[in-house]
Amino acid sequence: MGTDAPGRYDPAVDEERWVAIWAAAPDRETTSDDAFTIAVPPPNVTGSLHMGHALNMTTQDVLIRRARMAGRPTRWICGTDHAGIATQAVVEKRLAAEGIARQDLGREEFVRRVWEWREESGSEIIGQAKRLGASLDYERERFTMDPAYAKAVLRVFVHLYERGLIYRDRYLVNWDPGLGSAISDLEVETREVTDTLVSIAYPLTDGSGEIVVATVRPETMLGDTAIAVNPQDERYQHLIGQTVTVPLVGREIPIIGDDHVDPAFGTGCLKVTPAHDPNDFEIGRRHKLGEISVIGEDGNMTAAAGAYAGLPVDEASASVRADLAAQGLIRGEEPYLHSVPFSQRSGRRVEPLISLQWFCNMTELAEPAAQVVRDETVRFHPENWGRVYLRWMDEIRPWCVSRQLWWGHQLPVWYRGDEIHVAETAPDGDGWTRDEDVLDTWFSSALWPFATLGWPDETPDLATFYPTQVLSTARDIIFLWVARMVMMGIELCGEIPFSDVIIHSTIQAPDGRRMSKSLGTGVDPLELVAAYGADGTRFGLLLMSSQQDVRFSEEKIKQGRQLVTKLWNATSLVLARGGSLEGEAGEYTLADRWMAGRVADAVDGADRLLDTFDFSALADLIYHTIFDDFCDWYLEALKAGEATPNVAAQVLEQLLALAHPILPFVTESCWERLPGSKGLMLNHLGPVRLGASTQEDFQTVAFAKEIVVATRAWRAENGVGNRERLLATIEGQVLGGPVAAGLSAALAGIDWTDGKIERPSVIPLSSGRLLLGRAEGTVDHGAERARIEAAIEAAKGERARAEKMLANERFVARAPAELVEAEKTKIARFTAEIEALEARL
Repeated sequence: MGTDAPGRYDPAVDEERWVAIWAAAPDRETTSDDAFTIAVPPPNVTGSLHMGHALNMTTQDVLIRRARMAGRPTRWICGTDHAGIATQAVVEKRLAAEGIARQDLGREEFVRRVWEWREESGSEIIGQAKRLGASLDYERERFTMDPAYAKAVLRVFVHLYERGLIYRDRYLVNWDPGLGSAISDLEVETREVTDTLVSIAYPLTDGSGEIVVATVRPETMLGDTAIAVNPQDERYQHLIGQTVTVPLVGREIPIIGDDHVDPAFGTGCLKVTPAHDPNDFEIGRRHKLGEISVIGEDGNMTAAAGAYAGLPVDEASASVRADLAAQGLIRGEEPYLHSVPFSQRSGRRVEPLISLQWFCNMTELAEPAAQVVRDETVRFHPENWGRVYLRWMDEIRPWCVSRQLWWGHQLPVWYRGDEIHVAETAPDGDGWTRDEDVLDTWFSSALWPFATLGWPDETPDLATFYPTQVLSTARDIIFLWVARMVMMGIELCGEIPFSDVIIHSTIQAPDGRRMSKSLGTGVDPLELVAAYGADGTRFGLLLMSSQQDVRFSEEKIKQGRQLVTKLWNATSLVLARGGSLEGEAGEYTLADRWMAGRVADAVDGADRLLDTFDFSALADLIYHTIFDDFCDWYLEALKAGEATPNVAAQVLEQLLALAHPILPFVTESCWERLPGSKGLMLNHLGPVRLGASTQEDFQTVAFAKEIVVATRAWRAENGVGNRERLLATIEGQVLGGPVAAGLSAALAGIDWTDGKIERPSVIPLSSGRLLLGRAEGTVDHGAERARIEAAIEAAKGERARAEKMLANERFVARAPAELVEAEKTKIARFTAEIEALEARL
């Protein structure tokens, strides 16, 4: 679609064309070294565009395009994450369809197959981002498994190991029996589950009585190493230091006092199983308790479970309950609703297990990363997320960085007997075996803002574009990604990785539920792009965004599509009137000065809103400036000869520049149609103040608009068509004088007269009174009188109906007060209407 484009704008044709043009366009030479950088949250290589991606990419694109148009060197870091667990699962599923397990292939061949899949099918989401109009630096796309990136990852692991922050230990982790790996908190989802709360009697070893403990996991009692009570609980203080015998296994364990125990929950006594519960693990470490693992990595009971060894957990739970009942040790059973962790990847229940893993001590890294948020060197938007960030930092725990997978960054760790070698390269000598585990995906992602720019090498890109300025992301990865990037940026580069963190709103389904394909509540943004165009989708997403969770509104997407059409048609009108960017603009009329002033105000307003990341208000501002001011008023003045065509083209140019970051496709197409336009809107210098307007101009046009609105309302009320000229005069003080009179006459279809108007309608204005009438010879007085009399009778009928309702005593006594009051209001309204109509007879 070129400068000779047809009347109707077709996004399907236009958008594909511009994606190709932008991809081939060279970077514009910039006049400033004030670089602006955003690192896109790298989507999983397995991912596809969802509503959160669409909103977040649009948000970032608006900021990048604004900076680019301001002449700043920009870099929107593009790339994808290798997504260890998700990618391995995808490839394993493909292999399973062929009847092959990864173990059949071996590690080297399996990894080769993953790379093969990545080349064939990976990074689909990058192509989808192009359809949305995201102007990422596609030619510099990075991948977290690229050789240079992998070099940076290994360098960081070795650095932190040498600093004493990375170490190997047996510690409690989230274990996914389905994957056979430790998983991160992000891959754990909690579900509400109703289990049976079983109260079990533990006999005191000395035979003096029993202590009752309530649990929903009776099978874990096989690994109990203590009973804990609150030391302030008077019911059990005397028992601290004594022992009980664990039923079924006969092990003697101590009764200890610990402040973690809630006296109000259950019986106030807590069975402590350090190997299978996070809180119990901490209690066990404080009291130096034994750690007995009775559930294995395969999800079955271990040899330590004695007679129950080899049973799946659920079967073991049922067997333990049955045996306890047979021994008369169950004191009660009741349904209990609680939150249970499940793996997002395998769907299996997550087992807290003690495992030999590699960990990172986060305490030393966390302190400076917390301080930069406390002193607002790093700012969150909305700011409440900064407080959430700090609460997590204050309670930070060691990070399990190893994963039992084959796809990912293999640990740079080798073993030979009791020797451990940690380095970027293999050790010399024979007998060394490399650790088979890989690093948690979030370990490599934490390096994203600087490893993508060449770190650890001192590259020109790193010197120019680090630190980045803005990060825009979702709330659910504040801890897993945002916090870790801040830590690593400070630790490795000596600088924060970004200064502003935007936490974008979560778009819910229209009924308020979360968007989910499985629930049938998901909305595919690409379907919206197909239906309403990328510009309409982008606009609607920004308009519905806020600092809160928002419900999806297709109406706002439609509103965006309407704006696109309006802007395209407005360009056609300016061209039809001879508007051009070539040559002199000519003398500014009142309408020209007013519209130039409105655009200048919009430019200032947009800058303020973008500085505070208020994208919804920005979309609303642009909508009303184009739709209301430019199209509904200024272009009407242009059609009436009250505006200058070349000025109209200049004003349109500024509006296109203002709207381009949100509506990139249609603004490019409108821009190229304007005679005298040069280059791409993508690289066009941003909107500037155009012309000069005064406060008097704004007041004058406001008064002219008031006259036009009043006249149009009078026409509609009296059934007088727009083509019929009306006579008008104003009594009292008039703002703007003849200038306002000329503009209002052109837009309202009125002729000003100093003579007397026959039977005028009097309309109060903010300055004086407007008298309107119809010229003699244009009015059929008989028909006019009949119309007014019919209207009077209709109003009287409505008033009589309301009076009849109020005369009904049962209605008045029984109806809600607001209904009774509504009928009284109708009587007053119709009475006033009747009086006004009778005055015109």
